[in-house]
Amino acid sequence: MIRITNIKIIKDLSDIEIFESVIAKYKIPKNQVIDWYISRKSIDARRKDDVHYSYSIDINLINEDNLLKYKNIIKISENKLPIFHPKIEKTTQPVIVGAGPAGLFATLSFIENGYKPIVIEQGSNVDERKKIVDNFINNGVLNPFSNIQFGEGGAGTFSDGKLTTGINSPYIQSVLKEFVRFGAPKQILYLSKPHIGTDNLINVIRNMREYIVSKGGRFLFNTKFIDFEVKNHSISKVYTLNLNTNVTEVIDTDVLILAIGHSSRDTFKKVYEKGLLLEPKNFSVGVRIEHLQSEINKSQYGTITKLNLPAADYKLAYHGSNGRSCYTFCMCPGGTVMPSSSEENTIVTNGMSYFARDGENANSAVLVNVTPSDFKGNSPLSGAYFQESLEKKAFLLGGSNYFAPIQRFEDFYNNKKSEFIGSVKPSYKPGVTLSNLNDIMPGFVSSTLKEGIIYFGTKLNGFDNPDSILTGMETRSSSPVKILRDADLVSNIKGIYPCGEGAGYAGGIMSASVDGIKCAISAMKKGN
Repeated sequence: MIRITNIKIIKDLSDIEIFESVIAKYKIPKNQVIDWYISRKSIDARRKDDVHYSYSIDINLINEDNLLKYKNIIKISENKLPIFHPKIEKTTQPVIVGAGPAGLFATLSFIENGYKPIVIEQGSNVDERKKIVDNFINNGVLNPFSNIQFGEGGAGTFSDGKLTTGINSPYIQSVLKEFVRFGAPKQILYLSKPHIGTDNLINVIRNMREYIVSKGGRFLFNTKFIDFEVKNHSISKVYTLNLNTNVTEVIDTDVLILAIGHSSRDTFKKVYEKGLLLEPKNFSVGVRIEHLQSEINKSQYGTITKLNLPAADYKLAYHGSNGRSCYTFCMCPGGTVMPSSSEENTIVTNGMSYFARDGENANSAVLVNVTPSDFKGNSPLSGAYFQESLEKKAFLLGGSNYFAPIQRFEDFYNNKKSEFIGSVKPSYKPGVTLSNLNDIMPGFVSSTLKEGIIYFGTKLNGFDNPDSILTGMETRSSSPVKILRDADLVSNIKGIYPCGEGAGYAGGIMSASVDGIKCAISAMKKGN
């Protein structure tokens, strides 16, 4: 197979039109084409007077060699996954705690290799969860067990469904193909910045679960993982509590995948008490910033292009004068700021977009790095307590009923309470309260945010717009702890596999999904 790269497209064309223009340009007879597909699509907006699409197309031809004389045509081979031969010799079922990306892909890996896993999820299935989340958004009624952080699909379900990642793994393409298999748009296979959108993710997650159940898997929703037993230094039993019936269940197992997510503070405490080795890790805190999406589009694309381009995104970073880093994270084009609390009397924010990304505002986290030296106390859970303190302060500043504190950037920079809302209208619900966010932030966070946002304005015109809205607080971008594991991905207790973002080994949907696959494979290789 050959790959033709750097294909410049300056018109809005369908995939088949692009393919036909390429084979016409290189005089490739259509009857010699065995198969073809688009392998990459990106937007090149480096020059505002020449914004265009850049494509790569893979073509399987009867005669390929005569095209290799062109610099932008290379021969490629299939990226094969590592060979794995599972040991189907278990007498107990593997147990997975958490139905987020890590847990679901671990479960899917077990299912495809003949195992019949049990998934424990304290939240609801994705359809019930959607109703619960809507009730919180519209009425301020929080369910601490099922919310934007907890429930089928994990925290990423109510985000933008971004599938970008910084890791390099042969399983990345496998994860993308599984998403498509269960209903995600096919374009995620080739977009340079793929996303699924919350509206699509809900259907994908449901389809994945129904497939797993059809193959013998079992899901225990509204069920908490409350304890486990160890025998001869190995996991032997798991205890669960059904939150609806208050009935406990004991499950015999010798494999426990802990895909608990970054917000399961009570579970962190429990596994620490039971002897798992934990250590604090770096994480970040900050705010959500909102701009008009039309202004972000103008800054990124200019005003000349006639292409029907998607809502523009951005990714920015700054190294402050105080040695801190400030960066944007989980940018949601055309999205909304979401109420993401999972504990009563706290405010946590996140961002969400539907697949169309057609909302009025763009929003992103703007975060400042926090290190263990910033925490009080020697516990590995001190970072979680630090997060919790900020979230409680944000709740008090917001007033009541889970209203979030907000502030215009100009007022934040000048350390004065906002008295009005300008051109950018906040999207957060249940509601907002005009505030001074400086009052609840550590000094190093507020000063670094101010420097960073001003700097970002020099890179992206309008980022430091005085009317930009800051919403506090964003504290759950990553886990504050790491559950230690060895080279085989096993904790200090045999049979327990700390997995995904909550355990400190992933940073988004893709890396968490890949880690879930790797943990399941490690467990099956052991034949525990």
